[in-house]
Amino acid sequence: MTEKICELPTGYVPSEDEEFMNDFQREYFRRKLESWRDELLKESDAVLKQLQDEDKTTFTDIADYATAETDLGYELRSKERARKLIAKIDSSLQRIKDRTYGFCEKTGEPISLKRLEARPVATLSIVAQEKHERDEKLKKD
Repeated sequence: MTEKICELPTGYVPSEDEEFMNDFQREYFRRKLESWRDELLKESDAVLKQLQDEDKTTFTDIADYATAETDLGYELRSKERARKLIAKIDSSLQRIKDRTYGFCEKTGEPISLKRLEARPVATLSIVAQEKHERDEKLKKD
């Protein structure tokens, strides 16, 4: 858990009319990221508990066993995606501490507030992200 930056006014929402990544904006995104992280951890704990409970079940029907195996594979993939997302959230929280959050890793330009609202772990501006995706596609082809 990262340290609180400031008190946010009730109902605060970042605006393009204020200084980019001021204390209010940083605190707003810190809270948003920590809330998201807590939610993912709770879901992950619930999945782990469910998997442990199912592990004690013995299946007499091969179809039930196959379904359980498929479900397990799905849950494990889901848990791995959540683990990667939590790592990105932790990295974003560290960038908030370092005061580099909200700025594109490639260009140093601000990432739009709309993009950060939609994808709080974004590290690239839209332009840099699109270039990155084009470059990746060219590498595949």
